Amino acid sequence: MNYSIAFRTIIIKEIHRFIRIWPQTLLPPAITTALYFLIFGKLIGGRIGTIHGASYMDYIVPGIILMSVISHAYANVVSSFYSTKFQRNIEELLVAPVPNWVILGGYVGGGIVRGVCVGAVVALISLLFADFSVKNTWITLSVMLMTATLFALAGFINAVLAESFDDISIIPNFVLTPLSYLGGVFYSVEMLPGIWQHISMGNPILYMINAFRYGMIGVTDVDIQLAFLMTAGFIVILTLFSLFLLHKGIGIKN
Repeated sequence: MNYSIAFRTIIIKEIHRFIRIWPQTLLPPAITTALYFLIFGKLIGGRIGTIHGASYMDYIVPGIILMSVISHAYANVVSSFYSTKFQRNIEELLVAPVPNWVILGGYVGGGIVRGVCVGAVVALISLLFADFSVKNTWITLSVMLMTATLFALAGFINAVLAESFDDISIIPNFVLTPLSYLGGVFYSVEMLPGIWQHISMGNPILYMINAFRYGMIGVTDVDIQLAFLMTAGFIVILTLFSLFLLHKGIGIKN
């Protein structure tokens, strides 16, 4: 059976959803990014100087771009799928002859598209403040797509398990935001005291940001192969867990 129509329907619906409200989904990241660059890049960056041979402005650009990709890929899926549950529209998908992997792929695909679109907007804004060229396009795009996929899957799991609208804001506020800011967006791990360097190495977002930074400006604090393997491993684990939740109907058929 050809499931491409169902997949395209879900992903197109998801794309139309965030494009239709672009002042809420695409405009705020542009404004926030400009503030980051003005405050951290212009005002503070001049006092810090260079990090690993790169200007501070160039150093923070990759982290800010990927941080935006993470938050918006996650937010798109968690808000959309939970709304589908809350409005009981999920029942239409459950009774349709559509396999779980198509449902998961459609929602995750929508999150990936939004994450990449926001990342592109933030990258364009960064060109107004920094002058740099991408060192390795393949690594840059691969890390962006894999990171968007990973956090879109995380958003899906959060939406499935959430029992109220408050539940879908706990993870972004108390987990994603702290891990992102502590993931080396605004500093190098080597600038931290010894014990905090070891603690930071337990943050998976640190590896993604550094891999993305390596692709853009050729600077990293971690092993790139390890970063790719770790990200791919998390994607596999979250994909299998998401399919398990859909198969069992946990949080959906209650």
